[in-house]
Amino acid sequence: MKRLFLCLVTLSLWMAAAAADISHAQTQPSGIDVYTVQPGDSLWKIAQKYKVGLAEIIRANPQIRNPNLIYPGQKVKVPLVPVQIRAVEEQVVKLVNAERAKRGLKPLTANWQLSRVARIKSQDMRDRGYFSHTSPTYGSPFDMMQAFGIAYHAAGENIAAGQTTPAAVMQSWMNSAGHRQNILNPQFTQIGVGYATGGSYRYYWTQMFIRP
Repeated sequence: MKRLFLCLVTLSLWMAAAAADISHAQTQPSGIDVYTVQPGDSLWKIAQKYKVGLAEIIRANPQIRNPNLIYPGQKVKVPLVPVQIRAVEEQVVKLVNAERAKRGLKPLTANWQLSRVARIKSQDMRDRGYFSHTSPTYGSPFDMMQAFGIAYHAAGENIAAGQTTPAAVMQSWMNSAGHRQNILNPQFTQIGVGYATGGSYRYYWTQMFIRP
């Protein structure tokens, strides 16, 4: 069974995002890279370099008692998102921008931090056995974005489950007026896509859209 759902919100005022990361957020690392700390590094800079969450790096390195204090030459384990997962997510972004180009709309810029949140949302749906914009773990998609430090003026979310390929899920979304509206919304400038496998539907998809 394939399912679709969407959510859209537009804010008239800028909303300050919470600075705190979600310490219990889960990822699906395909492996571990061991990084050698360079002068001037911080765990935050390493996270930015690898495009992974700071919380994931901290969790992978319990030997670091003070995450704010690392030294040149120190070894830091960096959990990596599976290459195949990233490839699927990137293909969805390409398909979104192809649809927008057909209608003369500007392409959306891929935001890796937003993709991380979308990926965690897909994993959460799989792991907790629900299909809804409202997560029992994180609340609404807008609460979730703010909790992960994503600031926005406008934001939207599409979710789906059961579609086996990027093309299939995009076709489902484009065949639905509400989902298509999010994909083609001229207000949005950035996109994050999260893909997870397993669970009762086998394939879980989340698109998050924002205008910072």
